[in-house]
Amino acid sequence: MKNVHQCVFFFFFRFYLVYEDAQMEPDENNEDAELAAAIMKRHFRPSLIRTEAWEGYEFADMEIKITESTDCYGAVLWPSAMVLCHFLDTHQEEYNLTDKNIIELGAGTGLVTIVTSLLGAKVTSTDLPDVLSNLRHNVQRNTRELCRHEPLVSELSWGKQLEERFPRDTCHFDYIMAADVVYAHPYLQELMETFMHLSSDDTVILWAMRFRLDPENSFVDTFEKHFHLEELYNLPSLRIKLYRAQKRRV
Repeated sequence: MKNVHQCVFFFFFRFYLVYEDAQMEPDENNEDAELAAAIMKRHFRPSLIRTEAWEGYEFADMEIKITESTDCYGAVLWPSAMVLCHFLDTHQEEYNLTDKNIIELGAGTGLVTIVTSLLGAKVTSTDLPDVLSNLRHNVQRNTRELCRHEPLVSELSWGKQLEERFPRDTCHFDYIMAADVVYAHPYLQELMETFMHLSSDDTVILWAMRFRLDPENSFVDTFEKHFHLEELYNLPSLRIKLYRAQKRRV
């Protein structure tokens, strides 16, 4: 019954988001319109009917095939991931990821993990157990023998066994990547604890978030108490912002 309830919740959750998008009236005067259009053009669908359903994306000079899953909303690719990938792909000189140590939180379908791996990073891709099979499938099919470093796909429940799995004394990440990890769920405190634990003084967080409900706003307020926050993109037409953050020094 639990899986049935998850599928029903997923269906209505995604229906709500599609309906929400349909209510948005495009404003040609938006300063972000050109950028938002360029990001959305990164998405393509196969021209022929295939036995396996997948969505296509163009990043890092590669065509990336992503399979989604209806098991849970975490295995669906949301536009925030595309926004983050577009930024990384178009700012390679400023953000050279070659040999950088990266962890992605809430990797979902794996697009950000795949793109950062193709750009040369050492990536640990994390999410909940129910998502890992599809995540691993997407990562392997798009990175095998194409990357300097083979990405690692690993289970991570926010706020749990953090010191055991990622000891502060020996574990250092240059970047933490996060796309659409904040929405109406009860684990925002655990997410904050995870950000705090994984961040060293020089760790850079690149975090893309779509603003839908009040929890997003309140989480940003709480986040800023612990991290310096810089807005890199503001895309009102997509309701998405991209942030760069670093831990505040005590």
